[in-house]
Amino acid sequence: MTVVITGATRGIGAGLAAHYRGIGKTVMGTGRSLTADITLDVTRPSSHTEMAEQLGDRAVELLVCNAGVYLDRGDEIGNGYGVDIWAQSFATNVTGVFLTIEALLPHLRRARNPRIAIISSQMASSERAPGGSYIYRSSKAAALNLGRNLAADLKSEGIAVGIYHPGWVQTDMGGETAEITVAESVAGLAARFKALKLETTGCFETWDGRPHAY
Repeated sequence: MTVVITGATRGIGAGLAAHYRGIGKTVMGTGRSLTADITLDVTRPSSHTEMAEQLGDRAVELLVCNAGVYLDRGDEIGNGYGVDIWAQSFATNVTGVFLTIEALLPHLRRARNPRIAIISSQMASSERAPGGSYIYRSSKAAALNLGRNLAADLKSEGIAVGIYHPGWVQTDMGGETAEITVAESVAGLAARFKALKLETTGCFETWDGRPHAY
């Protein structure tokens, strides 16, 4: 059985890859750089086709859709939020998630207990809306909605889908002043992924196991 993690060359993705390798799993980490196990640009459909071909007839027991961008940090209305940033953000954070899942459905169907984990954010919550970061918030909210609907459609196939807030993590995206370390986030997320089952499919949870408001 294989674990596939997108955006695995740094940050949370790299931490998750190291964790699963440490417990004896076969891990295929993707990224845009040649240092990744599989080179994948999540915004390009042809890149997903190539990824699926490289995986051959493997059974994928866990797919972690972690690749994401936060391009509008610090933007202000009237001085930012360019159309190109909207397009790039949704192409990566939403369409990229869908294309990854769609490409690997045959591999997930071969697994005994297939699970999909989508890394969203607390910034996706409509009940937690302090303003700003409109593009990132909107794209992560769309990823949350995507995950919820995929959970409904894939349940009959025995594929569970969970959506997760990884915490405010000390990464390039989160910054040095973030609340938790990569190791803390990874340990919590791995526990959430392990607990994911058909009975809880469609859940939106924090890294430390709390249900998150939609």
